[in-house]
Amino acid sequence: MSPPYDLVSFGEAMVRLCPPGFGRLEMATSLEMQPGGAELNTAVGVSRLGAERGINAAWVSRLPGNPLGRYIANKAREHGVSTEEVVWDADPDARCGTYFLEEGAAPRASSVLYDRARSAFAQLRADEIDWARILAGTRYFLVTGITPALSADCLEATRRAMGAAREAGARVVFDPNFRSKLWGIEAARAVYLDLAPLVDILSCSAEGLRTFYGVQSQDAPAEEAIERFDLQAVVMTSRTELGMWRNRVGATVVARDAGKSGSSGGLTTIHDRERDVEIVDRLGAGDAFLGGFLASLLIDGRDESEKPDWERATQWGGAAAALKHSIRGDFPMLTLAEVKQEIDAPALRVQR
Repeated sequence: MSPPYDLVSFGEAMVRLCPPGFGRLEMATSLEMQPGGAELNTAVGVSRLGAERGINAAWVSRLPGNPLGRYIANKAREHGVSTEEVVWDADPDARCGTYFLEEGAAPRASSVLYDRARSAFAQLRADEIDWARILAGTRYFLVTGITPALSADCLEATRRAMGAAREAGARVVFDPNFRSKLWGIEAARAVYLDLAPLVDILSCSAEGLRTFYGVQSQDAPAEEAIERFDLQAVVMTSRTELGMWRNRVGATVVARDAGKSGSSGGLTTIHDRERDVEIVDRLGAGDAFLGGFLASLLIDGRDESEKPDWERATQWGGAAAALKHSIRGDFPMLTLAEVKQEIDAPALRVQR
């Protein structure tokens, strides 16, 4: 697969290592191995749900040319995501980022231990990616706030990529995805505000809008953000914890009726229905929402004269996010039929 891509995502993916059975790392005798990374997770969702309609996704990253790097690239390709734009680090000492997940049960919270410093991706040079070529004809570009947190070059690469996407006519999707183990709130806020003029669709909770974007409204934070930053849409997912492994999840999307930022159209608000979910693995649920949401927009958007079907995109995102909670690993291993069934006729009976 080569350009043009329907979706291009940019970010680091890591090897996830997890002790089985709620075990503690310091007692582990074995570790379950999975790939994971926000931008790649979303690209997998788009690729899987959009495959029947010919939607393609590419993931831009930097990996070490060793078995761990090849493991991640292979897993991406298994789900139809192009890795042709991955930069390979030939240094024999190049590192693949890893993270250790220790799953908890009440009252002990789950926790993540990163081992990603000086990874091949963190050593990225801002000038080693040809964004103009990669993004030619691209319809959506996705990056999260994790990428600019990793190094000054990663921040500059993020800024260049978002600018190039805008120049290429792509819509830029940004999720702050704040990670307190990577940087502080003040540093993150400064970067998010600096990048805000380059964003078309912002995926951020109401709390995040207030914390990182200075939104004051208690009743209409998304509407304030859209007007203040000239956005096309704001995506807000929600979660109510009913227990360690049982949550209620939902989403609200506020979007411009006319579809494009800068338009004078009014705003449409869509509330996805809330769902109670039993959690097998909650990591990647937000990425799964964006995967379903963007897959729907991409399928609709073949005809650029049509305004986006925000309601259907929200439904696809909500169903994908809810279903992801039942799936082990970071990737949203879903089919379009499963997503549609969850929207139209959810059922827990054995399918046979």
